[in-house]
Amino acid sequence: MGKQYDAIVVGARCAGSPIAMLLARKGYRVLAVDHATFPSDTISTHLIHPPGLGALKRWGLFDRVVATGCPPIDTYAFDFGPFTIAGSPESPDSSVSYAPRRTVLDKLLVDAASEAGAEVREGFTVEEVVLDDGRVTGIRGHGRDGSSVTEHARVVVGADGLHSTLARAVHPEQYNEKPPLLAGYYTYWSGLPMNGRFEVFVRPYYSFAAWPTNDDRTLVIAGWQYKEFEANKSDIEGNYHRVIDLAPSFAERLRGARREERFAGMAVPNYFRKPFGPGWALVGDAGYNKDFITAQGIQDAFRDAELCAAALDESFTGARSFDAAMADYQSTRDQHVLAMYEFTAELASQEPPPPEMQQLLGAVHGNQQAMDEFARVSAGVTSPAEFFSEENVKRIFAAAR
Repeated sequence: MGKQYDAIVVGARCAGSPIAMLLARKGYRVLAVDHATFPSDTISTHLIHPPGLGALKRWGLFDRVVATGCPPIDTYAFDFGPFTIAGSPESPDSSVSYAPRRTVLDKLLVDAASEAGAEVREGFTVEEVVLDDGRVTGIRGHGRDGSSVTEHARVVVGADGLHSTLARAVHPEQYNEKPPLLAGYYTYWSGLPMNGRFEVFVRPYYSFAAWPTNDDRTLVIAGWQYKEFEANKSDIEGNYHRVIDLAPSFAERLRGARREERFAGMAVPNYFRKPFGPGWALVGDAGYNKDFITAQGIQDAFRDAELCAAALDESFTGARSFDAAMADYQSTRDQHVLAMYEFTAELASQEPPPPEMQQLLGAVHGNQQAMDEFARVSAGVTSPAEFFSEENVKRIFAAAR
């Protein structure tokens, strides 16, 4: 029989380590487990937009990310073919973004959880979620030595991504679902300087993007509609380059660079899950997921970790009931991300923008204030609902006239 913890966190990457750290800093007894050992890689967009950096600053970890030598990104540029919209993602949180490798970022977060007093077990496989009369009470699994162990906690938090073991065990309600919309593949290139730019190239039915990461590498991702996913798997490299060739000037830059790693690819479903129930909670992709085209995943995970940790703290102290505190976590999360969820799905469809959207983007082009606003929408600083509001659209068209 193992110890009794306040919280067991399953998954120790961008949602799991922060929630373990935040709860441990409050003095709670926390166990975080992950089947991976760190540093290790995972499929990711890498991007931490300014709101995510704001979280790292609140946690005292921002300087550690900067110290990894990851280059800052101060310009978001969207090439639509006839014109390019280029602006700054600046917000009160940060004037720049960063895109650290996950080998670097996740190790940094795991170390911070451990320093805060959380017990972290790497290389731990969860075999099953322990239930008692419908309530989650712990986990059963094994470490690297193979011996099985059962651990108990007041709450088990699933921070284990799309294919969450905890979510599979508790069958949370799913809502606002959308099927996979986009297939994307990326790899890393050397000799492709980005000069502090995050560049996106949008063409009918296809898009690609590039941004700098650690070790003088540039991540370049190319995407196509999900209906082409199976057919294009047979020649990923060829299809990748076919997309990039739609922007000849960038294709020329890429010809002078060198591919350093294999291709990694993904296509993801879009959903919200009810993120709590008797003895359990979900954070990050385990509780809510959307297409990667807007690269919101890391800052979403950070935000959920903060919201969920605060709700659990209220519940543990008896300030509020578990259900009331967690219902607030759910509604705050949903309210914050719904407009971005819909905006992301529209972009991920890869359909050409309708005429009124093309007119609006044309009016944004050349208006630096509006271009900065558009960059801030893409960075999750400003809500798409605010940017595309009737009042703001009128203002942009008036300035263009």
